Amino acid sequence: MMTNESPTNAPRQARQRPGRVVAIDYGMARIGIALSDERKILATALVTMRTERKAEATAEKLIQELSRHAEANSYRIEEIVVGMPLMMNGKHGMLADEVDHFITLLKSHIDIPIVCWDERLTSVQANRSLLEGNFSRKKRAKFVDAVAATIILQSYLDSLKAKNDRDEESHG
Repeated sequence: MMTNESPTNAPRQARQRPGRVVAIDYGMARIGIALSDERKILATALVTMRTERKAEATAEKLIQELSRHAEANSYRIEEIVVGMPLMMNGKHGMLADEVDHFITLLKSHIDIPIVCWDERLTSVQANRSLLEGNFSRKKRAKFVDAVAATIILQSYLDSLKAKNDRDEESHG
């Protein structure tokens, strides 16, 4: 059996992989996924994934996809932001209940903190952005969920920066 006790492997083991934040735009047919940079400043669309018939299978498929990507690109997932589709009056509707159920399933499989984030109008914004980019309807359908996840994540990252800036002002 091989061990990683050689001096050349020690620094690599001691160094922790950089953390990133993942955002999910959950839908009944597709899930959009976005990823932050290591400094947690910029959100980038990652992929759109088709859901499975059962939410449990979708949760497992998502976790496998995220784990595979994190391993292949040498980072760890520090936090997951899930878009919460609130109604315009701020109340939970049927889709928000589906998202809550999906979050419960994710939490039963992973120990990564999960944050809910208001996603009202992100799909509208995503569609508008893709329209401005002259994407055909077929291409828009393919990318809109990942773009919506990117908008959710960028909004979340911007709020973290604003909070950090306020904290620095109050302590400085």
